[in-house]
Amino acid sequence: MNLLLKLIVGIIAGLLIGSIAPEWLARVMLTIQVFVGQLIGFTIPLIILLYIASGIGALPKQSGRLLGHTVGLAYSSTVIAGVLAFLVASQLLPALVAQAEIPTSNADNLLTPFISIAIAPPMEIMTALALAFVLGIGMSAIESTSLRKVIDEGRQVVDLLLSKVIIPALPFYIAGVFTQMMLEGSATETLQTFAVVLMMAVAMHWLWLTGLYLVTGLIHKKPPLMLLKNMLPAYFTALGTMSSAATIAVSLQSSKRNEVKEPIANFAVPLCATIHLSGSVITIVTCTTAVMLMRPELAEPTLGNIVPFVLMLGVTLVAAPGAPGGAIMAALGILASMLGFGESAIALMIALYLAQDSFGTACNVTGDGVIALWLDRWHGEAVEVAAESQSV
Repeated sequence: MNLLLKLIVGIIAGLLIGSIAPEWLARVMLTIQVFVGQLIGFTIPLIILLYIASGIGALPKQSGRLLGHTVGLAYSSTVIAGVLAFLVASQLLPALVAQAEIPTSNADNLLTPFISIAIAPPMEIMTALALAFVLGIGMSAIESTSLRKVIDEGRQVVDLLLSKVIIPALPFYIAGVFTQMMLEGSATETLQTFAVVLMMAVAMHWLWLTGLYLVTGLIHKKPPLMLLKNMLPAYFTALGTMSSAATIAVSLQSSKRNEVKEPIANFAVPLCATIHLSGSVITIVTCTTAVMLMRPELAEPTLGNIVPFVLMLGVTLVAAPGAPGGAIMAALGILASMLGFGESAIALMIALYLAQDSFGTACNVTGDGVIALWLDRWHGEAVEVAAESQSV
């Protein structure tokens, strides 16, 4: 929540600097925006490579069918949630979102940064993704410890870069972006869209969770409202922590209240905290659709370009950082490579996503409870018998 307040201050500062501040201050903000934007672009391939490789390599190798069902359910839930979010957003948003056209009179007199620094990424996005799968699957196959240690330590370095440099710099980056928008004349239309998109994303979170628990409760012959009520402590904890990983302890307790057997809960909940991100995908797809409608330079959002994006998004978000904003940082690469998002569109995505990050995370962890219930139905008795025989 502290980060959200800083982002709001950044937006307000950008609007003021772009409208009434002296020219030199506006150019300072534009310089900061360019530098932070270059740093984000440099970091994206590292996030994809190290986080996905680490996540795949860390998947447990025992209980092959249980693992397969968990990954399959998590990925299917994430993809279906994303596609449904697009179907709803594509019907409602065109009537609510106006393109933020850049007036020609202002565009001819735009200010430029004092210094433009080009920081080339270490590799292409798709190269990083392919290499992440090769290393992750390879580490798991040969049970490598040394390579896994290198990958995990590399991930810790990127974690440090995100938490100590990039995330704290985001309010300044957003301020620079809104300074530029104010100079272009597109800030008013953009701000009018924010509240609509955010309210729609949160509403779709709850519609998605309601549908999940209604279907699961009816099939399992358990009251859906009771199942959902038992998961509310995890939901509200995630609202405060903004991290699925930091909510695992509460999620475990909530799943066990729903009569999920302890071995299943202990396996499913921590794993789903890193691979099941239906709430995050709902938000990302809703915000993506809005930004594509707002920015005239981007293609029109259609099933043809959104479905492949969602399919790739479900993979890219595997083991997304536990820090606030981790999912959107991991998604920036495919937003740029698959949908052609430029710097201003990416900045809008960051601002929109972080404004509701806690709600997306809460939806993620509450949805984990549904996966645990299904795994308990399919594997609960067998896993419990195996655990008892091992203890004997």
